[in-house]
Amino acid sequence: MPQKTPLVLMILDGWGFSEKKEHNAIFSAHTPQWDAWWKTCPHVLLEASGPSVGLPDGQMGNSEVGHMHIGAGRMVPQDLTRINLAISNGEYAKNPVFLDAIEDVKRRGKALHILGLLSPGGVHSHEDHLFAFLALCAQLNFSNVYLHLFLDGRDTSPQSALTSLAKLQEQLIQHPIATIASVTGRYYAMDRDTRWQRIEPVYQMLTNPSKTGLFTTAQDAILSFYQQGIFDEFIPPTLIGVSCAIQDDDTVLFFNFRADRARQLTQAFIVRDFHGFNRQRTLTLNRFISMTPYSDDLPTCSAFPTAPLHNTLGEVLSNHGLRQLRVAETEKYAHVTFFLNGGSEHIFPNETRRLINSPNVATYDLQPEM
Repeated sequence: MPQKTPLVLMILDGWGFSEKKEHNAIFSAHTPQWDAWWKTCPHVLLEASGPSVGLPDGQMGNSEVGHMHIGAGRMVPQDLTRINLAISNGEYAKNPVFLDAIEDVKRRGKALHILGLLSPGGVHSHEDHLFAFLALCAQLNFSNVYLHLFLDGRDTSPQSALTSLAKLQEQLIQHPIATIASVTGRYYAMDRDTRWQRIEPVYQMLTNPSKTGLFTTAQDAILSFYQQGIFDEFIPPTLIGVSCAIQDDDTVLFFNFRADRARQLTQAFIVRDFHGFNRQRTLTLNRFISMTPYSDDLPTCSAFPTAPLHNTLGEVLSNHGLRQLRVAETEKYAHVTFFLNGGSEHIFPNETRRLINSPNVATYDLQPEM
């Protein structure tokens, strides 16, 4: 009987193929091992964006979507597509989680704080989802709304925040029901590598009522940082105008739909036995709403619950009694576990996981090797 040998599924995250040679880093690189595989091994090209992977036409793919489809082996409608459809068919404005939260905050005379990535990128969030929610607040005559905006510059160009901000200002002229209370680069607000020193200043800013911002408008703040050579992703937590801190019994909506970079800030708000840093103020919120479920361990009110995927690669291997080892550095650990398993935290029988810490550097251009 021939000896069984391991089968390796190696995911080169971010690797792509194009016949265009200009501005093609992969083509220009020295890749002898890849070149040998390409010449000697059977291969096929797959679409990794748009409707082929459950996204709208023209929407780029991303790590979450790619890993989920590798694990599923079939097209899976993505959260971006589901929420876009809910907006277009009117179901978004009928969402019971949204309606109940707004009516409850109105009745109690409290504030609604909206957190999230102001971006057209469609990877972690989409600004259209925020605009639709503001329209819903206006429709329900609710105006005690504060916006705490995270800036992209990673899935978008490094200085795209002003364009998105201009779109938001148009919405606020049409629906003058919200105040921009703060801006923060996603480098701080959306860390996923337990670098709590990034999350901490965001949380303290959002919850400290004694501070007042140095800038009267978000545009002034962003332009000031641009002049210092600090662009969207890396803009530090910055209050706008008079402090509009989150208070006890307020309601929070986090409109990011992708979980991995939303979890840490969410933990700081809702986990009772929290050890990431000294919170100084531990709030008792009325409710914390997430666009989608972020984790089985984070009991948020989810506006768009997800249906579990069955017969994923990991489940099929497990059902056949085969062992599997998932190995990744910190940055991609969620992808080879949570996303590859169809967005499930469940660990299958015979599934072993190994986490290797990513380099402790500010940005990976400083140490790109794994």
